[in-house]
Amino acid sequence: MTLSAAHPRSDAYPTRQTQEAWQERKDPVFWGKWTPEAPLTRAQTEEFEKKGFLILKSVFSPGEVARLQEESRRLRSGSVQLSADNVVTEPGSEAVRTIFRLEDESALFNRMARDERIAGKVRFLLDDDLYLHQSRLNYKPGFTGKEFYWHSDFETWHAEDGMPHMRAISASVLLTDNDALNGPLMLMPGSHMHYVSCAGETPDNNHESSLRKQEVGVPSPDALTHMAQKFGIEYASGKAGTVILFDSNTMHGSNGNITPFPRSNAFFVYNAWSNRLEAPYAANKPRPAFLSSRDPQGPIEIVSGPIQ
Repeated sequence: MTLSAAHPRSDAYPTRQTQEAWQERKDPVFWGKWTPEAPLTRAQTEEFEKKGFLILKSVFSPGEVARLQEESRRLRSGSVQLSADNVVTEPGSEAVRTIFRLEDESALFNRMARDERIAGKVRFLLDDDLYLHQSRLNYKPGFTGKEFYWHSDFETWHAEDGMPHMRAISASVLLTDNDALNGPLMLMPGSHMHYVSCAGETPDNNHESSLRKQEVGVPSPDALTHMAQKFGIEYASGKAGTVILFDSNTMHGSNGNITPFPRSNAFFVYNAWSNRLEAPYAANKPRPAFLSSRDPQGPIEIVSGPIQ
């Protein structure tokens, strides 16, 4: 018996059932009200609301990017004692694919996560205090970097973590230049307005395999084809220091990287304080804490000024 069955409750977004299904989004995308004092322009706010993502160029200075790149290299070098739970390697090798809980592993990335240039904009869009649901350093090496298959983050966070509503935003901070060739983030603009309820039950400890290759909680090829035809596909390119904000339900993925040029980004998931996790809606138990913060002590303190 799943936790959701043991604790009957209303579920606005049922998933992991016998058949795949579609439904319209029930939650707002932009939760607040725009004013001239807002940290995003009206046009930027409307673009995020319409497309489900927003690309912000040159958010961080070259000097800040250089410090973050050096910190990224340090974390991946093997010279730093990282928690084993926080490190995921590439399928078929020991090359580092992801480092989780960046705010715990690095004071510099902890500072970045609370930066007003990112978190302040997310707080405006969600109209609530924030906490970090998840953070990670993604590294896609040259020649061998594997793909991240198409998915909606919210489907997994709802099913396996117990996130009630689509009141969360991800921020991808580019630490290297991303272009069309080295496996950049791809998104389907407008897909965030439609929720795909995926077929199939959640296996126990599904995260152990899904972190390397996600196979459960992803739409069928037919559904993805229909969505691509309906919404199109855009890729998010930019120089290091660019920030990509995208809604929790935006369909996204990325190709493998067979170029010599690595792709790296820091990734922060901000959840609204009022949207804290409940029991999973379609899993026997919650995923581990490094994937989903279940007991935040309070909202994050957003700070301003350059990253030193």
